[in-house]
Amino acid sequence: MTLLQAIVLAVVQGLTEFLPISSTAHLVLLPWLFAWQDPGLAYDVALHAGTLVALLAYFARTWMAMLLSLVSGQAANLEVLGGVEHPRRLLGFVALATIPGTLAGYWLETYAETVFRAPRLVAAALLLVAFLMWLADQMPALVKNLNKIELGDAVTVGVAQAVAIVPGVSRAGITIATGMFRGLERETAARFSFLLATPIIAGAGMQKAAEISLQGLPAKVSLPELVVGFVMSTLVSMATIHFLLRFLQRHTLKIFVAYRVVLAIIIMVLELLRS
Repeated sequence: MTLLQAIVLAVVQGLTEFLPISSTAHLVLLPWLFAWQDPGLAYDVALHAGTLVALLAYFARTWMAMLLSLVSGQAANLEVLGGVEHPRRLLGFVALATIPGTLAGYWLETYAETVFRAPRLVAAALLLVAFLMWLADQMPALVKNLNKIELGDAVTVGVAQAVAIVPGVSRAGITIATGMFRGLERETAARFSFLLATPIIAGAGMQKAAEISLQGLPAKVSLPELVVGFVMSTLVSMATIHFLLRFLQRHTLKIFVAYRVVLAIIIMVLELLRS
């Protein structure tokens, strides 16, 4: 892998991990389109470490409020830390909603790395979730903010997150759309989606890091490439999170729906040409 490829993959990871257009689909398709060598597990860990740092940094006050509520139990005094009136309840919802995605990752990891990565399946997932996002945009009452999330909302969004193990679905896309179906404001749906992504990304990163510790660092990826990937992924992820939350305050998901449809068509055309 060249340094340029490392930068491109890091930028793509930072953009697509949080925009509802599927990061896995893009990271699968880029090497497929340009015949790039798989950068390997170590580089994947570096990219996901960058996105994790970005999430923790951007939502630091919210996580602090939730974690401190376990110790003090004085939720009202913690509101200033994250604008969260009931941080302990929110933390419980995040933990509960993380379970389906964790189980899906454990039981379906092998399929996610092989069968699920077929270009035609990726294209189908892009189209299906694009349709769901379009439907979510038609919901008449998007009124719930982060403090009004209920148990049913958390469970439903958590189950939706588990489906994101299929490349092309997009964790952000499916969870934001599902949150909107439950009446969450667009920005709130995105915030809750990002909170749910934090433990999932952390867990996946630790698992892969453990595999590297057993196998050793592969020779095909150098230390500078890992550092560049981590830094670029962090910076681009931070910018993308900030952009999407501000964007959804005033705009719908239409532009992302259109992008997914166009990308799916491109994938299907290329697959037909190659076959």
